[in-house]
Amino acid sequence: MDTKHPNDSRTIMTDIVLPGETNILKNLFGGELLARMDRAASIAAGRHAESITVTAAVNHVAFTQAVPLGSVVTIEAAVSRAFSSSMEVFIDVWIEDRFDGKRSKANEGIYTFVALDASGKPRKVPTLEPETPLEQERFDAALRRKQLSLVLAGKMKPNEATELRALFMDN
Repeated sequence: MDTKHPNDSRTIMTDIVLPGETNILKNLFGGELLARMDRAASIAAGRHAESITVTAAVNHVAFTQAVPLGSVVTIEAAVSRAFSSSMEVFIDVWIEDRFDGKRSKANEGIYTFVALDASGKPRKVPTLEPETPLEQERFDAALRRKQLSLVLAGKMKPNEATELRALFMDN
């Protein structure tokens, strides 16, 4: 199985916030942003897996800044870690003022996708090799998040979650 770099899957989508996509405060609906994030993440996961992928979980979304009407929204999604048949995709949401060009990070999210074969069964995906410090940080954190999810779901015993235990052990 191949090893890929996160940039191999990186997806960048840019769009503008229109009146029909906003709430009474003239900010982008949260659900509209989630859909855009899901589309970008789906493309990134599909590029990495070179197959059909489906959203398995929305692990985390932080709505830290409103996205006002007329903003230019750029969504950047890249696989942060590949497991057997699943991938974690980290999504950064940036907004840009159309008039002064100032760009700021508005939101972020972490989604999980599963790669499927032609019959709809999970299939193996290429491993991922992070290169930058940010990619390495996200890669390492992905395993901790996966272990936490498995422990909470009762699919892993807490004492088997080695990455989580390492966070709390004295060196």
